[in-house]
Amino acid sequence: MAILTKNQIIDRIKKGDVEFKPELDQFQMQSHAVDLRLGYTFIIPKHWHLTENGREALHIDHFDKKNQQYFDVLELEKGQHFDLLPQEYVLVSTLESIKVPNDLMAVLYPRSSTNRRGLSVDLTGIIDSGYEGQLAIPVRNNTSGQTIRMYPGERFAQVVFDRLDEVVDIEKSRYHKKDIVEGFIRSKSEKKHDEVEIEMIQKGEIEELKEKFKV
Repeated sequence: MAILTKNQIIDRIKKGDVEFKPELDQFQMQSHAVDLRLGYTFIIPKHWHLTENGREALHIDHFDKKNQQYFDVLELEKGQHFDLLPQEYVLVSTLESIKVPNDLMAVLYPRSSTNRRGLSVDLTGIIDSGYEGQLAIPVRNNTSGQTIRMYPGERFAQVVFDRLDEVVDIEKSRYHKKDIVEGFIRSKSEKKHDEVEIEMIQKGEIEELKEKFKV
């Protein structure tokens, strides 16, 4: 694999192989990466709910349509900001939707300036070949007593493109071409497929899982 440089990224954008919507600006282009801007959607986990037995902690094993009660979705308006409390964890959307062709993969990293503020982009990860859509990124305030103000539109993460040695078959994730909230809540078909794996893991049937679903 080889990492694409700024000029190579721009060339792929001009060809339509790589896409960003809205289009990138000059501030976002780095020598071998693209800075991503913070979007307007914030998904905030809840810690408890009220049941017939009283106040109970929420045990989040897996997100699906049944447990939308486990989180709040906040959509900010133009000019608004989001105060992230000490040790608070949220999922945020990127402003940009991204398109990755099937001869590239991408890796997400936090910007160093993001880390210096006390923010942690907890999950640096792979953006699959063929993926199209916004990204949902976990962010945590790592400080013990400082509130960190976040503004939609600020640059907070960056993406690096790697060229693959061969073209791969596209496997669409649940976020593919979806709003991040829609992708966050699984469809019934996706849930059914995942539940086989989840149920076997919860029962401790790891060896049986590996045997049943050999590659």
